[in-house]
Amino acid sequence: MNNNTERDFHIGGRIREVLAERGLTVDWLACRIPCERSNVYNIFRRETIDAGLLFCISQALGHDFFAELSVMLARSGGH
Repeated sequence: MNNNTERDFHIGGRIREVLAERGLTVDWLACRIPCERSNVYNIFRRETIDAGLLFCISQALGHDFFAELSVMLARSGGH
């Protein structure tokens, strides 16, 4: 994870980063969550995301986005 502060954290952008780090495509993710590829691009633009959808994306990418969010929560003092 890069050195963003909690206010700068953009979940959609982070999902895009992890997808690119893994060398995977938008089509690959769309097939796994499942949704249309246009919806994946919509996810990339989101600053917030539904927990259920984030869970599916985390499973598909094998990446714990919840852990990243928990670290940010702890750094912010939990409020």
